[in-house]
Amino acid sequence: MQWPGQLPQAKKSTEVRIKKTALPKVAQSSTTLAQLDENITHCFACPRLVTWREDVAVVKRKAYLEHQYWGKPISGFGVSKPRLMIVGLAPGAHGANRTGRIFTGDASGDWLFGSLHRIGIAKISTSFSRDDGQKLVHTRITTAVRCAPPDNKPSNDERDMCAPWLLREFELALPTTRAFVGLGAFAWSALFKALRELGHVIPTVKFGHGAQLIYTHEGVEYLLIASYHPSQQNTFTGKLTTTMLDSVLTKAGKFSHAID
Repeated sequence: MQWPGQLPQAKKSTEVRIKKTALPKVAQSSTTLAQLDENITHCFACPRLVTWREDVAVVKRKAYLEHQYWGKPISGFGVSKPRLMIVGLAPGAHGANRTGRIFTGDASGDWLFGSLHRIGIAKISTSFSRDDGQKLVHTRITTAVRCAPPDNKPSNDERDMCAPWLLREFELALPTTRAFVGLGAFAWSALFKALRELGHVIPTVKFGHGAQLIYTHEGVEYLLIASYHPSQQNTFTGKLTTTMLDSVLTKAGKFSHAID
């Protein structure tokens, strides 16, 4: 897997590029989460997002001028047979788009992994590099959209184009997953949409911090629970506190037996 430190050259390479017409077929043909993760990194389905993620990786933020940016789509992170799935919005332009791992390299990631560490799921309390030794217990983190969007706002078309990746990820994880956490309204909506497409008959639950639904599908009980996204606009203003985030993740972790 190539790190795009020299993106002008990378754009001219013969690397496999998954375009929008092939995306649903490639997603569905992925037989393991590891294969799905690899396929996601080759996605070029959304022209606006491809241009943005690569331009950011060339221009960079002043604090990271010496860093090699990932500049590609971001796959999920965690175990291959998760009991708990955490869904966010999209990669951060100078976080995951720089480091190559979801919720890694920015303040949102520090909040999320800090909470996961406190409740016994994450090995370390920070998430600053793909090589930091971070590991999760019985848990996988993913996003509804796989490329960093301008202003953290993917369009509806981009959301829908990216949806087959999340759908297949859920499908592959469902044999072991028992709880889902939606970080923010966008992820909450994507979570419900994907599960419904997989045949789960569930009512709409309005997003709000701590909103939850427990339901049974084919004899298996599931928990869906919402949290405000650990973005700076929520954490700096006190809309989301560490106690609030810990509480939601603890409920999901205990329900799914990701933690005792």
